Amino acid sequence: MESLSPVIGQKAIFPSTTGYTDHDLFLGPVRLRNVRNLNRACRRLRIRVQTGNGVSKNAAAGVGIDFSDPDWKLKYSREFEARFNIPHMTDVFPDAVSYPSTFCLKMRTPITEKFAEGYPSDEKWHGYVNNNDRVLLKVINYSSPSSAGAECIDSNCSWVEQWVHRAGPREKIFFKPEEVKAAIVTCGGLCPGLNDVIRQIVITLEIYGVKKIVGIPFGYRGFSEKGLAEMPLSRKVVQNVHLSGGSLLGVSRGGPKVSDIVDSIQERGINMLFVLGGNGTHAGANAIHDECRKRRIKAAVVGVPKTIDNDIMLMDKTFGFDTAVEEAQRAINSAYIEAHSAYRGIGIVKLMGRSSGFIAMQASLASGQIDICLIPEVPFNLHGPHGVLRHLKYLLETKGSAVVCAAEGAGQDFLEKTNAKDASGNAVLGDIGVYLQQEIKKYFKELGQTADVKYIDPTYMIRACRANASDGILCTVLGQNAVHGAFAGYSGITVGICNTHYVYFPIPEVISKPRVVDPNSRMWHRCLTSTGQPDFL
Repeated sequence: MESLSPVIGQKAIFPSTTGYTDHDLFLGPVRLRNVRNLNRACRRLRIRVQTGNGVSKNAAAGVGIDFSDPDWKLKYSREFEARFNIPHMTDVFPDAVSYPSTFCLKMRTPITEKFAEGYPSDEKWHGYVNNNDRVLLKVINYSSPSSAGAECIDSNCSWVEQWVHRAGPREKIFFKPEEVKAAIVTCGGLCPGLNDVIRQIVITLEIYGVKKIVGIPFGYRGFSEKGLAEMPLSRKVVQNVHLSGGSLLGVSRGGPKVSDIVDSIQERGINMLFVLGGNGTHAGANAIHDECRKRRIKAAVVGVPKTIDNDIMLMDKTFGFDTAVEEAQRAINSAYIEAHSAYRGIGIVKLMGRSSGFIAMQASLASGQIDICLIPEVPFNLHGPHGVLRHLKYLLETKGSAVVCAAEGAGQDFLEKTNAKDASGNAVLGDIGVYLQQEIKKYFKELGQTADVKYIDPTYMIRACRANASDGILCTVLGQNAVHGAFAGYSGITVGICNTHYVYFPIPEVISKPRVVDPNSRMWHRCLTSTGQPDFL
């Protein structure tokens, strides 16, 4: 695989797996080379696509589901189980030795050098998770494809149970803590909660008995850039880092070749790597995992999803999202005060969300002060009898003021394309907030009417703040479970929250495509009810 730059970003997408060669795996517009186990990858990277009648269909490798087969449910369940089976060290090292876990909270004794003996206890501790424990992925039994937010496999919306692996500490571990050198890396942009996750990973590693813990500075670049020395980490170092925003380790986009990263991992003696990042970062982590397997390196690569936009598939939410919604309230309230205090005032707030409008939608719902919410998933007209501008005119005539909340990826069709890319390979977006401000002023000027338009962009203020209590708890549990997964011998996995339970997913499944707002979902309908906005088409 060549430089990681193209695959580290929020839009790393695995399309349909038909037509792959043994050496090419496409991620959106870019190509990963030398990804191994392609047959297995192709089986696991199956994407559910939406057909015209709203019924989901399995379109993997050009093979659909034969619904006339009376055993199709059983076959679907088996195929799902195979896709969501998480990689384990014994897949490559069948003779790998397991040890009694050194993680036990029933009876705590000072850590000695004989880690493999485990913590002594008079009776068995019932705090471990069994490897066969599962969590139900989908919990709503839709009766019709026309139900709001329906996700159906067949035209009858048949119920098929889908189970994923439960996260948590295992009774047997596959690493001796005294032999572990663990590394943590944070990639992409900033997000509230990064320091919280770093802190919990370090604390949990120390509870297992790990002595060698390091941080890789400035993302994947830290594996190759000269002058960027790894940072020794301990509980003393990270004790209070969660009290501030940002990342103790620094962040960056892009990075060196996967082969160079794995070379560095070998040279440094790292056998546990914890990667904090979004879709593209996880694509890189999965490539590192594959390269380690190819070289038969006994190492665990575990991801912790980090995206403030909440656009990771299959998960209830990602850390930083609740904080972003909460902090967005300040900007929305300021826009409301500016608009409400001015004669015919209009306030515009642009929030994060390149391809998904979760922050804008939830912030609009939470504030109760938004009149128009614009997100990337829902197209809209600006001009015309049913456009946004016409509705703003109506709001000024009836209310005297208006507040607009727009996700940064909304309305990009109105803006001039530059074809510019950032270091992660993401398209550089135009500023929809500035464009709206200019078009609104122009519209009312041509009407000969007054409109006092104020624009607020709190993007960097939001993502740089510390995590709130809700995100702090989420980060704590994610960090702990990442360590539990690594010690249990799993690799190529990521940890997330699903239906209020913490689970392990194989990385390819969560980065198959970005998670987006469903315009037919109940949550978007609730947002429309709150704003009272019409259909702008």
